[in-house]
Amino acid sequence: MHAASGNSVNLRFALPAEPLRPFVTTYYCTDAVCSPREPWLEDYLHPEWANLRFLSQTEARSVIGTGEPLRCPDFAVTGPTSRAARFRLRSGRSWGIGLLPSGWAALFAAQAGDYADRIVDGMADPAFAAFVPLARALAASDGDYAAELALIEHHMEALFAAAQPVDPAIDALTGAMLDPELVSVVDLAERLEMNVRSLERLSRRAFGFPPKLLLRRQRFLRSLARFMLDPSLKWIGTLDAHYHDQSHFVRDFRRFMGMSPSAYAHLDKPFLVAAARARMAIAGEAVQGLHRPAN
Repeated sequence: MHAASGNSVNLRFALPAEPLRPFVTTYYCTDAVCSPREPWLEDYLHPEWANLRFLSQTEARSVIGTGEPLRCPDFAVTGPTSRAARFRLRSGRSWGIGLLPSGWAALFAAQAGDYADRIVDGMADPAFAAFVPLARALAASDGDYAAELALIEHHMEALFAAAQPVDPAIDALTGAMLDPELVSVVDLAERLEMNVRSLERLSRRAFGFPPKLLLRRQRFLRSLARFMLDPSLKWIGTLDAHYHDQSHFVRDFRRFMGMSPSAYAHLDKPFLVAAARARMAIAGEAVQGLHRPAN
């Protein structure tokens, strides 16, 4: 585990047990302390895979894309995202579980595409009923970090022991998405020895989006991750090799983050810069969308 502290934020990441690493990225705990003059801390989440967040010991508001952030449910399930999520947190503790596409497919019968770019109430949606006991246990916890992490670990191990088998093509697609040399859907289909139509169906079912958008998202995240680790860099020094020029990158930045790179660079980032460094230290990647599963 690794902690990264700011003036008012403490972020801790933990890797799952080794048998779960093909399915789960990290467990993460956020302790925020807001001053009386600033009752909310605000930041933007970049596009990522699905996450389960347990927010009963704090108050959170969020919106994916444009609009004003709305109150999040105490057990919030966020599907895979292709747009930035603006969020606010009050003082308190929250927990999160990051899921790889194989983890979604193993645990949930629901298609990831049905939850893409959405935040839903996990207590109300029957697709996530298996996590309701964990949400209640964390809500009743006395605040001990090690005990809460153990609750999560034991619950996850039990769920995956009974999980359905996962199509090996999901792992193959996850790995292929991490190859920076793959830039076209045709190349991706050839790598996986699938026809394009089958690849499209698999991608929407487990990954939430068509493969063309996912490849574009991965290219963007490779550039963003470099900036998150070293915000002193100029954007031109972070660009993925497959961007034709800086204007090409700016178009992608606006598509995925809803603002220009310069506007984003000037924002306060009380959570995300610290999270990127802490995540890099323990998981080897600054952002969840580039996480390499341990198969």
